[in-house]
Amino acid sequence: MLRTLIWGVLWFCLALAPCYAKQIAIVIDDVGNHERDLELLNLPGQLSFSILPHTPYSQSFARLASQENKELLLHVPMQAIENKKLGPGALTLDMNKWQLQTTLGHALATLPQVKGVNNHMGSALTQYITPMVWTMEILKKRDLFFLDSRTTEQTQAQHAANLFGVRNIGRHVFLDNVLTQAALEAQLTVLKTLAEHQHGVIAIAHPYPETVKFLHKILPKLIEQGYELVPVSELVQHKYIQLAQQQSYLFTQVPARD
Repeated sequence: MLRTLIWGVLWFCLALAPCYAKQIAIVIDDVGNHERDLELLNLPGQLSFSILPHTPYSQSFARLASQENKELLLHVPMQAIENKKLGPGALTLDMNKWQLQTTLGHALATLPQVKGVNNHMGSALTQYITPMVWTMEILKKRDLFFLDSRTTEQTQAQHAANLFGVRNIGRHVFLDNVLTQAALEAQLTVLKTLAEHQHGVIAIAHPYPETVKFLHKILPKLIEQGYELVPVSELVQHKYIQLAQQQSYLFTQVPARD
C-alpha cells in the first residue's frame, strides 16, 4: 500500500511538470532611489519590480508601473548581520512589536499597488522567528504574499509565513552579485538549468547599469528559446495550486474504514 501511494505521488508530480515548465520570474530589487529607475519599465517581458519605501522615485515609479500593468512588491529594508545602512522604513531587531508593525504598515500605506513583499538585506532579522511572525501578521491582514530573498541560510521567514497562512516563496538565483559579463552569463546558465527541471524559478536582479544592459540583451533571447517570463505572483499561485492538488490526491488514496 505504501509503495503504491509513493509511486502515485511521483506520477502525479511528473504529470504536473509540463504545465509549468520553463517559467522564470525576474524581480528587480532596490527600485526608487534614482530617476533612471523609471527606465526599467522599458525592459521587455513580464518582470516584477520591488520598490524601496520612502525613496525619491518610489511614488512615480509605482504610478507609471501600474499604468503598464507591471507587478510591484514592497522591498522592505531589514537589519543585516553587517549592520549596513538600511534607509527609511527599516525593520530592526531592537524594535518591539508595535514599532515594527507600525513601520511596516506605514511603508505599505505609501504603496498600495504592491501585491507582495520581499526583504532588502535582512540577513540578521530574518533569522529570528519573532520579528518574522510580527511581519507575517501584517501581510496576512492585507492578503499579501512574501518572497524570501534568502540573504541567509538560517532564514525563518517562510516558516513564519507558513504559521500564519501567508502565501510565500523563495528566491533561487541572484543574477548580479558580481557584475562582470562572465559572472552574469554564469548565473543566467544556472537560472535556465533550474527552469528546465522545476515548475518555476525566481531570479533577483538590481538596477545596476550593467544589469540593465544585460537584461535588454538576454530577455528577448529567453523568450525565443521557449522560456516564459511571468510575474512572481504567478509562481506563488502555482505553488499553492500544486500543493492543494497533491493534498487532494493523497486524501483520495487513503482507504476508507468501516
